[in-house]
Parts: sequence; C-alpha cells; structure tokens
Amino acid sequence: MEVLKVASNSNPNKVAGALAGVIREKGKAELQAIGAGAVNQAVKAIAIARGYLAPSGINLVCVPAFTEVQINGETRTAIKFIVFPKD
Repeated sequence: MEVLKVASNSNPNKVAGALAGVIREKGKAELQAIGAGAVNQAVKAIAIARGYLAPSGINLVCVPAFTEVQINGETRTAIKFIVFPKD
C-alpha cells in the first residue's frame, strides 16, 4: 500500500492530488502524520480528495489508527489514515 507522509507545512491541495492519484491507480492509500498540525493537514487533504474523486463516482472512506514509526533511531507515535473507496 502506498504511504504518503504529511507534515504540518504540507499543502493540503497537493497532498489531496497525490492521494487521489494513488486511489485511482492502486485502489487505496495510507497517510501518516505526526503531530497536531500534520494531522490537521492530512484531514483537510482527505476532504479535498473526496471532492476530486466524487465526480468519478468514487466516495472515499478513511480509517484512523495509531502506528509506531522510527525517525533517526527514535520511536514516535504517528496517526495513520487508511483511505479507500466505499463499496
């Protein structure tokens, strides 16, 4: 599954475009965000991507979960959003 990493300074429109492209190509994607600002940008991107995909008849669903990631040898807790089309 394609993993898109989102930072607090990520442009939500660009993330949404990337997310929509991955959904069209692979069927599902995962966004990872660490920190409140990054989670905010990720949620905005998911909402914008829904708007991009809706005209094609694709309705997105997202499932949030916690995950552990290694950054510079340090374990951090991130939020991951698994995004896929609703059946």
